[in-house]
Amino acid sequence: MKRKLLKTRHWIGLGSVVLLAALSGCSSVRYLAQSVGGHLSLLNQAKPVSEWVADPATPAPVRERLLLTQRMRDYAVSELKLPDNASYRRYADLHRNAAVWNVVAAPELSLTLKTWCYPVTGCVGYRGYFDQAAANAQGEALRAEGLEVSVYAVPAYSTLGKLPGGFFSDPLLNTFLRYPEGELARLIFHELAHQVAYAKDDTMFNESFATAVERIGGTRWLVERSTAEARDEYERYDRRRQEFRALTMQARSDLDALYRSGRSDADKRAAKAERMAVLRADYAALKAGAWQGYAGYDGWFERANNASLGVLAAYNELVPQFEQLFEREGRDFERFYAEVRRIAALPRDERRATLGAAALARAPEQEPRRP
Repeated sequence: MKRKLLKTRHWIGLGSVVLLAALSGCSSVRYLAQSVGGHLSLLNQAKPVSEWVADPATPAPVRERLLLTQRMRDYAVSELKLPDNASYRRYADLHRNAAVWNVVAAPELSLTLKTWCYPVTGCVGYRGYFDQAAANAQGEALRAEGLEVSVYAVPAYSTLGKLPGGFFSDPLLNTFLRYPEGELARLIFHELAHQVAYAKDDTMFNESFATAVERIGGTRWLVERSTAEARDEYERYDRRRQEFRALTMQARSDLDALYRSGRSDADKRAAKAERMAVLRADYAALKAGAWQGYAGYDGWFERANNASLGVLAAYNELVPQFEQLFEREGRDFERFYAEVRRIAALPRDERRATLGAAALARAPEQEPRRP
């Protein structure tokens, strides 16, 4: 497995709806053109999985992996009640390591991400590019405005199931096909969850919901359909991710408290530099110790700033509330999705309050939870 793939998983969800964002009235003609052209180019390279499997030129490892994705896709429908459509029934080899490159930005003394707004999708805290050079150019322009910027590779994105016909459905990509089995399942479940419910102007709600679905579904897949070897591989992978998350979310929390304090800007800058130094030192210790030299997160820590820290919360902040809501709905996916859609339709402030209240409500009597 290529180590560089392991470094991108944290950013999958925020590649979602990049095409719809462009189609919904982007003020920049150039951005519109690259978004539409990039997506259509990607789709033109895709063909049905059945054709890849039947083609004698397809390498055996790719063939086996594609067959595995189709078992996951069937499982998503039958067991997780996710949409039964043409998404992830086709495959494209892009001959590059990313589907798109995202640009995120934040002020020097804040973790609040800059947002871009579109009529259909609402406001999102990133801007996606199919061309890496264009993403880097946008990043440089934002740095010139005094913002801290992160440009990162995104291996997958979702069009929310809004585009008609099988040709326009989201395909499988070489950018994530070789992920550990548990992570591959979670990715597919995550992106399909975006087709179930979407709250305009609320990236955190959308990504936390999809992350909750991927965690629940991924755990069930590994227990019910996977091998001991695949479970062991995923356990090692996920343990590092959990430790990365604990390390970075604590730093994020500390910096957020600092930025919101009444200290002078000069004091904030000095304290920020100290906290970032501690973060990198803690990572070096973790890498040399428990991780036994694993370097898959080196790039992230080298470039860590307010933008890269700011984006982390979108995936995790509301996940416990969605998991509690799933329990309250009797672990019934269809009931769970219906309640999430109802909450997603509420105004933002009411949506957050309702989600919290619903998650805390007493769940009905249930059988012991499956592992």
